Amino acid sequence: MDLERLSPRNPVKKESWWTVLTLAYQSLGVVYGDLATSPLYVFKSTFAEDITHSETNEEIFGVLSLIFWTLTLIPLVKYVFIVLRADDNGEGGTFALYSLLCRHARISSLPNFQLADEDLSEYNKNPEEDPRSLKVPGWSLKNTLEKHKFLQNMLLVLALIGTCMVIGDGVLTPAISVFSAVSGLELSMSKQQHQYVEVPVVCAILILLFSLQHYGTHRLGFVFAPIVLTWLLCISTIGVYNIFHWNPHVYKALSPYYIYKFLKKTRGRGWMSLGGILLCITGSEAMFADLGHFTQLSIQIAFTFAVYPSLILAYMGQAAYLSKHHVLESDYRIGFYVSVPEQIRWPVLAIAILAAVVGSQAIITGTFSIIKQCTSLGCFPKVKIVHTSSRMHGQIYIPEINWTLMLLCLAVTVGFRDTKHISNASGLAVITVMLVTTCLMSLVIILCWRKSYIYALAFIFFFGTIEALYFSASLIKFLEGAWVPVALSFIFLLIMYVWHYGTLKRYEFDVQNKVSITWLLTLFGSSNLGIVRVRGIGVINTELVSGIPAIFSHFITNLPAFHQVVVFLCVKSVPVPHVKPEERFLVGRVGPKEYRLYRCIARYGYRDVHRDDVEFENDLICSIAEFIRSDKPLNYSPDLENETGTNERLTVVAASSSNLEGVQIFEDDGSDKQEPSSSSEVTVVAPSPRIKKRVRFVLPESARIDRSAEDELTELTEAREAGMAFIMGHSYVKAKSGSSVMKKIAINFGYDFLRRNSRGPCYGLSTPHASTLEVGMVYIV
Repeated sequence: MDLERLSPRNPVKKESWWTVLTLAYQSLGVVYGDLATSPLYVFKSTFAEDITHSETNEEIFGVLSLIFWTLTLIPLVKYVFIVLRADDNGEGGTFALYSLLCRHARISSLPNFQLADEDLSEYNKNPEEDPRSLKVPGWSLKNTLEKHKFLQNMLLVLALIGTCMVIGDGVLTPAISVFSAVSGLELSMSKQQHQYVEVPVVCAILILLFSLQHYGTHRLGFVFAPIVLTWLLCISTIGVYNIFHWNPHVYKALSPYYIYKFLKKTRGRGWMSLGGILLCITGSEAMFADLGHFTQLSIQIAFTFAVYPSLILAYMGQAAYLSKHHVLESDYRIGFYVSVPEQIRWPVLAIAILAAVVGSQAIITGTFSIIKQCTSLGCFPKVKIVHTSSRMHGQIYIPEINWTLMLLCLAVTVGFRDTKHISNASGLAVITVMLVTTCLMSLVIILCWRKSYIYALAFIFFFGTIEALYFSASLIKFLEGAWVPVALSFIFLLIMYVWHYGTLKRYEFDVQNKVSITWLLTLFGSSNLGIVRVRGIGVINTELVSGIPAIFSHFITNLPAFHQVVVFLCVKSVPVPHVKPEERFLVGRVGPKEYRLYRCIARYGYRDVHRDDVEFENDLICSIAEFIRSDKPLNYSPDLENETGTNERLTVVAASSSNLEGVQIFEDDGSDKQEPSSSSEVTVVAPSPRIKKRVRFVLPESARIDRSAEDELTELTEAREAGMAFIMGHSYVKAKSGSSVMKKIAINFGYDFLRRNSRGPCYGLSTPHASTLEVGMVYIV
């Protein structure tokens, strides 16, 4: 959302700043829950095994210095001041970077791309610059990426790896956050009692958390920001108390000199401990991923003036306490709660558990969003997506993913039973996502921002070196828990790539086997074939944006009849976050006007909402009616159709819900005899005494249509009254006989299994089963 959208008038600057501050406050509960709870487990994970706390305090001060500079360089400098500027029309995340690259270089994984997609208002390709000019920075890189399919696949795999690690983080973050919050019970009971109480309590909280997901974040969100704000005030206040009470000179440890002393003393053990220090920036990626729900300035203000200082004070307070307590009863007492004054430990424990739940909620809903994006871009099987809020965009719930995450989260909790192994796993997932962002950002700097290669190399060298150091420290603990995100990511990556590969091969088969216009015209011109046309509208579901799909010829061969109005419908995704309703549909004719054959392409962005109700059907019919009303006569040429498809004949038509000046549709049971209230409206009505359902197209006053267009609208009205039938393909995909073993396994087993267990097209879910026809076909790819 932007300021103008929240405040249409926006008359004064004061109102804009109030809006920004309001969004900054709200972002605390959505964006920073995970990052804010990191003090619960950073010191405990760092000192778990690799290094020990000595009386010289060199380890404590060295760790504090590393935490301070890591928080400063990665979340503050990299994300807040650089990465947040690489938004995709206000949206952020791994797929936002990938879609930006796809629009500035032809490397998109979507096969049904059209030149008309570049005319979308959100496509933004710097039209003032000539992309073919040798003087434009990055032209040679762009040319290289467009020529080599291997590099395009590598870029797609890189984006998918980052996505899979985010999903893995959705499993690990709830486990480690809740586990660390509940670990405060260890100070009030013996270790023997604690190990039997902690895991059941964590599992119970996790089950409750995932069970509440179907209610939606918006119903619980009003308490999220106050909880995180209370938690930040709590840890910062405790930090200030510990600093002045135990060691006021702890601020000296912020000097990078203590990092040098720490690494010089601990050497290899200090390097391995970086995996625990890394956890202080877990959740930083959420600032970029959740950018679409807030503004860049609001997130910058919230982190710079609230989250960042609170975290620094919290870590300094813990270090100050530990610097005066060198002998601890046991290794697990170096955690967060040992530095909390005993009088307030129970209230702090309750706030910590609530804050951990909030942080877990954010990563879970973020996982739902990224799965939806993958589905939209053809990189994940279709799943059931439930929209939990009719007013707040992006609030979704995916049942299959929710319960899968819960089972995996419980398995990790019960399997490891401590934060040490879970922190190792979480650290590797976090730093991998950051490395992927760094690599994609270096390409964005060149291709999208048109900056010199020097800036991109400096960015990837500086931040990539820091992150590679942390990555190596996390990877060395592969057998101690870090294998979990690798295994989870491999499974999800395999699913995504197999689905994408199978979808691409299936589309290539459709393109190679599409039917020519000449064959279709033969059906109409010959009276000896016995082809009849029945009343109603037949909607042919296809992935093709031009040509006649093979499913239509297969349908005609088995059932020599089709509807009086035929619509070839393609619902496609484009590499932009949102498509405006007024740019939703592309409508054109297939063949001569009198044949009543139309092509309709519905375009959606990767963050757009697909409504599963009759609204889509009405928008579809109204878009055709509006096209008929505004259509200009053209000389039809079958040869031109065969050569160029239908791109040049398609017209952008707005959805009826957003185009109040266009054609509107009204349906009733025939009992309401009232005419439209405005006498300036023109109504095309085709009542039928045998049909109860009555359909009306209402045209604006300025509409002037000729006789042929009025007849065409009347026929469309009659067809709508008779009903709609959705004709969908029920495909069986098989690899060619001479294919490699890997391809046969991927297509015959992997893709076929995923296809049989995935959802159908979203717009067909609300149609009655009696109105749906499935045509079986075998795809040999």
